[in-house]
Amino acid sequence: MKVHRAHYLLTSFIVGFLVWLSATILFRVAGQHFFMVDNALIMVVLYILLIPALGLISTSVFNKFKLDNLESVKSAAAMVLPGMLLDTLCVQFFEKIFPNMPETYSKTFASWLMFAYATVLIFGLLRKKQAHTKPSEE
Repeated sequence: MKVHRAHYLLTSFIVGFLVWLSATILFRVAGQHFFMVDNALIMVVLYILLIPALGLISTSVFNKFKLDNLESVKSAAAMVLPGMLLDTLCVQFFEKIFPNMPETYSKTFASWLMFAYATVLIFGLLRKKQAHTKPSEE
């Protein structure tokens, strides 16, 4: 199956939106069961789990399209863009969007979100140089 590299930015944006949508639904439905800001161990685990999970997602997109360093940075930026835009509303209207969690959780939630977006951007920035492919493979 031939991969059209020209579509990597749109695909990255869609992947980012779907990750945001899935996470937002999960937090809306069950956030109170695992986002427990009073439990330091659980919060540390939630921060740490972001690294391999988001690394796997972002690296999968980079690899699927055989992106070079600059393209990986662009892809990472496109992935985080929908969530960063939409999460401004989620944080601003936290108590309405996530009625299952106390409003006092909103600062920790916002911090966790920034860490998540930074993680994706770091994976894009630290992408190792990829070997150039033959034009017939693109």
